Amino acid sequence: MPNFFDAFFKPGGIAILGASSDPAKLGYAVTRNLLESGYQGKIHLVNPKGGTLFGITLHKTVSSLPDPVDLAVVIVPAASAAQALREVGQRGIRAAILTSGGFREVDHQGAILEAEVTQVCQEFGIRLIGPNCVGLLDTHLPFDTTFLPPPMPSRGDLAFLSHSGAFCAAVIDWSRGQGFGFSRLVSLGNQADLTETDLLPMIAADPETKTICLYLETISDGQKFLDTTRQITLQKPIVALKVGRTASGQKAAASHTGALAGSEAALNAAFEKAGVLRAASAEQLFDWARALSACPLPAGKNTAILTSAGGPGVITADALETEGMILASLSPQTETSLQALLPPAASTHNPVDMLASAGAQQYADCLKILLASKEVDNILVIILPPPSHRAEDIADAMIPLIHGSQKPVLVVLMGAQLTAAAHDRFVQTGIPTFPFPERAASALGVLEKRAGFLAQNHTDSQQRIVPPVYSSFESADELVAAYGIATFPLKLASSQRDAARLASEMGFPVVAKIASPDILHKSDIGGVILDLNDESDVRRAYTTLLERANSAKPDARIQGITLQRQIAPGQELIIGAVRDPQFGALMMFGSGGVEAEGLKDVAFALAPLSYAGANDMIEKTWAGKKLAGFRNIAPADRAAVIDALIRLSWLAIDHPEISEIEINPLRALHQGVIAVDVRLKLS
Repeated sequence: MPNFFDAFFKPGGIAILGASSDPAKLGYAVTRNLLESGYQGKIHLVNPKGGTLFGITLHKTVSSLPDPVDLAVVIVPAASAAQALREVGQRGIRAAILTSGGFREVDHQGAILEAEVTQVCQEFGIRLIGPNCVGLLDTHLPFDTTFLPPPMPSRGDLAFLSHSGAFCAAVIDWSRGQGFGFSRLVSLGNQADLTETDLLPMIAADPETKTICLYLETISDGQKFLDTTRQITLQKPIVALKVGRTASGQKAAASHTGALAGSEAALNAAFEKAGVLRAASAEQLFDWARALSACPLPAGKNTAILTSAGGPGVITADALETEGMILASLSPQTETSLQALLPPAASTHNPVDMLASAGAQQYADCLKILLASKEVDNILVIILPPPSHRAEDIADAMIPLIHGSQKPVLVVLMGAQLTAAAHDRFVQTGIPTFPFPERAASALGVLEKRAGFLAQNHTDSQQRIVPPVYSSFESADELVAAYGIATFPLKLASSQRDAARLASEMGFPVVAKIASPDILHKSDIGGVILDLNDESDVRRAYTTLLERANSAKPDARIQGITLQRQIAPGQELIIGAVRDPQFGALMMFGSGGVEAEGLKDVAFALAPLSYAGANDMIEKTWAGKKLAGFRNIAPADRAAVIDALIRLSWLAIDHPEISEIEINPLRALHQGVIAVDVRLKLS
């Protein structure tokens, strides 16, 4: 008996339970598609009425099926599904696709029926795709167990896993007009057993698949998905269109980190850590996937634009900047070589505008020069309907150069009828084209992102932070300090006398803050007083803070004031972690102090952080950029900030009982950092 991987994707025999001679029924469509797919294994049809269908005998029972039969496609009413799968299990078949609907997607009674199906599968060790799904197909074996309208998709190198069967049907039809095909396609349905994460390794192992595309409505097990995709993306790219929001964004937040983090932040951080490329639309999903399958990865961001019209070149330049790419500065040698080929009115600066008269030879010769230029990492070629040439001739001249290039060359083919033949030429040779510059720039941006992910994971490593062994911690400051982040601990004073004594022990100057669990944003009510230089200053501050708190928040519980050694000036940052129910500890970095929620200048990443991961978080924010200094803002210790982020990430990993922890502000000094205020919330 094959393992369940082979049973689904390399079955020696397939049984269709519910095969029907009625063209209006799904059992007819599935049988027709399987026969027309060119499947070379044994096809067994089951219908209690008996007879024949397409010249094949209809067996009345599953038990009477001859060998081999590795995969069962079950198309029976929901109420009969559990019994049908029981018969499948008794026959010794351990892989099944339950196409039928009418389960938990419908109502409570459907959920009960689905639970019965799951129980039967567990009893017999059956691995199940579905229910409420379209099925699966493989264009290379080939076989097609779906009921989708024929023909099956063109043979290609994109695999597609989808939570939506209707989306599969639409995408297949659309792909034919776009000129690309699929290797494997799986409709997952309700995922009563097998999930997207279970099937991903099977898809990734397929030698005919270069890129994996996902349409996700949920993620069944966040940590398992993260671990699985991280292993796959080191070998093959995964592009995902994730729709909907999870419940993690609904949690109560006790900190800025909790308030600013949500399901989308966690999901984006998880995808980034795993190397999954998150598309914003269906169009982008397949634009990116086609580019990733067809193009070499770039060595850098420097991009040249080759065009026959100025306007599209400017549009492309803007789009490239939006995607984080760089318009390459062409060397004098490159420009001189271009000038020798082009008319005097042409522009040999980047974008290179050959003018509307450019024909196939000029396109090809200019492309050769740009490909040979060391200052160019990528090239976007724009082809418009030529006034005196044929677009397909330009395509023919460039195709050999693109195929022979180690640099990515993306083609923008603007127009429709006048460029249709050129489009066909490119498609036939496996070169994707894009109708507008923005889509090509987006695809190029994702190639660069993919290259960066692979480079980072080749060199990056995570250093484990091991804290001293403590059985318990009396305060959040003590816990943070144990992980090597410097603190100036807060001391609580419940009277003027206590305040004066504690301040003297700390050493002046000190800062006083109102202490109340009901006043989170102390500065809003004047609840912070700086520059207290002696005991009399502290006594006065005690009285003042209580008066301000009682006036602004008369119902607040007042515990007294907290005192802290005043820290040298520096840049105020926020670092924190919040526990996401799907993906674990989610780290945050950004502008701290009173700016935290106002600016929302924050970045997120999953713990634990490596040096590169922490550095990337910092790079995404204004808070991180100004660490180098800006106008009258003195530079601060970037390395110490990165170190603190890494240490806090390991603290969050080691203490799952902490639902939120936040250091706000983290004061970044000329040398070192100080955790000024530490707060945490236990689960």
